[in-house]
Parts: sequence; C-alpha cells; structure tokens
Amino acid sequence: MTRWQSDPILTVEHLTMRFGGLVAVDDLSFTVGRGDITAIIGPNGAGKTTVFNCITGFYKPTEGRIAIALDKADPPTMDRLTASGARLSADRNILLLDRMPDFEIARDAKVARTFQNIRLFGGMTVLENLFVAQHNKLMVASNYTIGGIFGLASYRKGQAAALERAKYWLEHIDLIERADDPAADLPYGDQRRLEIARAMCTEPRLLCLDEPAAGLNPRESAQLNKLLRFIRDEHGISVLLIEHDMGVVMEISDHIVVLDYGEKISDGAADAVRNDPKVIAAYLGVEDEEVDAVEQEVMQ
Repeated sequence: MTRWQSDPILTVEHLTMRFGGLVAVDDLSFTVGRGDITAIIGPNGAGKTTVFNCITGFYKPTEGRIAIALDKADPPTMDRLTASGARLSADRNILLLDRMPDFEIARDAKVARTFQNIRLFGGMTVLENLFVAQHNKLMVASNYTIGGIFGLASYRKGQAAALERAKYWLEHIDLIERADDPAADLPYGDQRRLEIARAMCTEPRLLCLDEPAAGLNPRESAQLNKLLRFIRDEHGISVLLIEHDMGVVMEISDHIVVLDYGEKISDGAADAVRNDPKVIAAYLGVEDEEVDAVEQEVMQ
C-alpha cells in the first residue's frame, strides 16, 4: 500500500467550488502521502489553481472537507471532528483547513505556498527575503519588538537561528554568494528557487508549489528537480505541486492526480497515469466519445 493510501498528511474529500453557475471543482477527492511529492496536472482551466486556493485558504470551498493530519490519523476520528463543528481535534493531531482562515493555515497547519507569478520582494536582498519569511518567529523572540529594541538574549538567539536557517537554504540553492544582491537582479531560474527557499524558511509540513518549473530551461528544471528531491528525502517534507512540464512531473512525482474540467480523471503512480487513456484523451483534446478509440490505440 502506498503512502498516500496508508499515511496521508493531506486528505481532500468531496471538494466542490462553485462561482455562481460555474463549477470550477466538482466532487474532488484525493490524498497527499506523508513525505511524498504529489503532482496535480491537467489541461488549462482544469481547476488546479482553484484546488490550491481552497487548500491554502484563499477560497472557502462550497462543499467538502480538507484535513491535515500531523501524525497518522484514524479516519473515524476525522469523521467525529467534522461532525463536531470544531476545526481541531481534541488530541490536536487533525486540523480542518476548510474551517480555518488563511493565516492560521500558514501558521498552525504549516502549509507554505508559492505562486505562478514570482512574488519575491525585488528591492530587498536575497538574504532579506529569507528573513521576511521568519518574521513571526523573530517577533516572538523579540517579545513583539521590546526584545529587539534592547537587544535581549532571546532576540539575539532567535536572530542567530534565523540567519543560520537562511544560510542553510542559500547554500542548497547555490545562492550564498549572492546573499547581498537585490532579489530582482537574479536570473529567472534563481528567483524560482529562492521562492522555494523562502517558503522552506517557514518550516512547513506541506509545501504547495504552483507551476515551479514555468519558464525554466532544461538546466534550471534539473536544478529544480534536485532541490525538490532534497526537500523530500532529507527533510521529509510533503510536496504538492501544479505543473505543466511533464518531464518534471514524471521524473520526481510519487503520486499524480489528473483533473479535467474540475473533475478527477486519474489518480495513481506516474507509470499508471502516463498510460491512462483518459489522461491521453484529455491532453490530446479528444472528445469523450472518442476515449474508447484512444484506449484501443494504446492497447495495441
């Protein structure tokens, strides 16, 4: 049994998102395995970013349940939590993201996200971008500014830890030599990796990446793959990504979920998804009645 079946960190059940008469996501269910890289793929307009927006709290789902389990969870416990109307289980192991505002999803559930368009602070240095990601911890360490003003030991300790964390990630994205350069001066591929490093400085449990390989050349895509494997293998972080670059998806994904017009059409390991006739049909733009013909062609 795979990790996304036996030990999911994220469980999405019957997720539906409507905008007036438009159904962007329709009764979607899937899981993200603890320590897995899971990809959500599909043609443009399939509802992928809407799913991300629901998971990270930018949208509140019309229907459905989105839960994070800090440790392995018992499904009946999750059901009791849903019935109770609470958003946190009594043992503090399960959080219902659909009942939480976006800032609590980031702070308490520790879900970090990047976007399709790069959102670095271009006028800040590379190092300052990684310090910004640690703002909440630094505020606590400074006792909400007092410790920082007077240079108390708790703040100095927190500042030193933030610097070490930033240096660690800069070394792993090969940007330590450019720590003092404005982020906007970096090449595009370096900016993409810096965004991921900034997200990792929040110490997430779940890292959500929206098209991280968009606009990258083959060398930069290889660097991205190496970084994501490092995050999974060395830190045990669960990664959920939306991606159109099938080379990236098929090379690094443990689990792939395929959407088309807001509905799930395939869910499984890379090899199974790659050969699924419904996936082939969706990507070729084949009409529903022609899927059988595509399946016959694949079988030959």
